[in-house]
Amino acid sequence: MILIAIGANLPGKNGATPVEICGAAADAVRAIPGLGFVALSPWYRTKAIPVSSQPDYCNGMIRMSGVADPARLLRQLQEIEARFGRERSAPNAARTLDLDIIDIDGVIRATPEPVLPHPRAHQRAFVLRPLLDVASAWRHPVLRKNVTTLLAELPPQVIEPWHDG
Repeated sequence: MILIAIGANLPGKNGATPVEICGAAADAVRAIPGLGFVALSPWYRTKAIPVSSQPDYCNGMIRMSGVADPARLLRQLQEIEARFGRERSAPNAARTLDLDIIDIDGVIRATPEPVLPHPRAHQRAFVLRPLLDVASAWRHPVLRKNVTTLLAELPPQVIEPWHDG
């Protein structure tokens, strides 16, 4: 099971909205050779973490199947981000697209990049809520807790279904 978080909070180069960018990015992830599509969560509206004056984010999760080399998959996702105009500036800056590998078949690794599972996934409702939609039986490989428990243990975080407007 390959879990990839999708997020955006800035319009694209062509004026695409964050939800349109996320949908197109999900299509690009689905097209990665050698991987199979399993599920895509609904889109959610979330506030920036840490709290800032940034626009709200559109967040979701895509579940893929297959065998993936973590470093190669990271490069492929960064290429997709670049196609959508992602610029890497300051940490936690607003972005046109963010694709994060959350988990690849329960692999645990600290180095090299990417760190697996994603080191902050368990702290963020914008990761865990859509993850629940696509992999309700998922257990954090390090913490050994299921996604439902991890969500229940979070401090309050605003997350709601995405509605345009």
